[in-house]
Amino acid sequence: MAPTTTNYLDDDRFDGLYLNVANQTQGIEPLLDTVFSFLRRKSDFFAGPPGSSNAQDDAGTEAAIAKVNEVLKKHADIYLRDKRRKDEIELEKKKKKEKETQQRRNEEEASKKKKAGQEEDVIELGEDGGFDISNDRSTTENDKDPKPSDVTEAARQSMDESSSVKATADEAGGEKGNDEGEDDSPPPLGNGGTVPGKYTWTQTLAELTVTIPLPPNTRAKDLNVVMSKKHLKVSLKNNNNHENAPQINAPLTKPIILDDSFWTIEDSNRLVLTLQKSNQMEWWDAVCQGDPTINLQKIVPENSNLSDLDGETRQTVEKMMYDQRQKALGLPTAEEQKKLDILEKFKAAHPEMDFSNAKIS
Repeated sequence: MAPTTTNYLDDDRFDGLYLNVANQTQGIEPLLDTVFSFLRRKSDFFAGPPGSSNAQDDAGTEAAIAKVNEVLKKHADIYLRDKRRKDEIELEKKKKKEKETQQRRNEEEASKKKKAGQEEDVIELGEDGGFDISNDRSTTENDKDPKPSDVTEAARQSMDESSSVKATADEAGGEKGNDEGEDDSPPPLGNGGTVPGKYTWTQTLAELTVTIPLPPNTRAKDLNVVMSKKHLKVSLKNNNNHENAPQINAPLTKPIILDDSFWTIEDSNRLVLTLQKSNQMEWWDAVCQGDPTINLQKIVPENSNLSDLDGETRQTVEKMMYDQRQKALGLPTAEEQKKLDILEKFKAAHPEMDFSNAKIS
């Protein structure tokens, strides 16, 4: 029976070993130095294949360099192939999403035109004898997809497209907060917090940064840092190379991407851990389970531009910005203005009727 040949191109059995070496060497060149140092000191790699050094003194070394270049090019080709494949998949997804969005818009536009031709605006008489248009069907249908022309123009006058949409998110968060009770505390610094006596932390939607104070002149070999998908342990070693009580040893609040998470020592007096979130569309209220939590309603969203949003989301945000500006000026919002326009249209069509008690609710 022929022996089984192992494919080392995608073999992940040694990832833990190399991650440990990478954490210790703190750089690509030192990491590669350890590999070639091992080959130089513990093997005849640089001597080349048997017999190659007899013809010329440096022939073996040239053969070793050629082999390194051959293996390096092989992995570079694999990387470029995978990258092209990934880019093609992403491009195909983007085209498909744009096509579906455009198709949905076309269907909505066709539906609106059809309904506009079939239905007449109706204003019902309220219980008090006044005209109440709060339940008008046309208004309800229009509210689902507000006409972007007036809203967009007013929004652009009040705020440039490159400005942050953070205020809109704050307003939405504030409204929710009012339902659950007033909270006058300031937003958490860096959208994170402090665990007294242990560490401070900040976060973005994509990652967390945990900073742990260390004694002066601490080196990497003085630490024991163990990161897993759902657990974190950090401890210092004493003079006998034994671990002290861990500064952190607890399950993480949510899972992380281990391959993209790492740690470094800065200024020889603090440990900085960068933890990549598995779900990069949610905020954490704490790093580890059991630690003090922050109020997620006080999170300050990351800045984004209107130009970065897809058409439907951008239209919604522009409407919210327009309504916010109108309220600040004491003017009707987009929804209120539509109701007023319907009332004026009805009044013009029925001049014989008395609208002195008409109201908009």
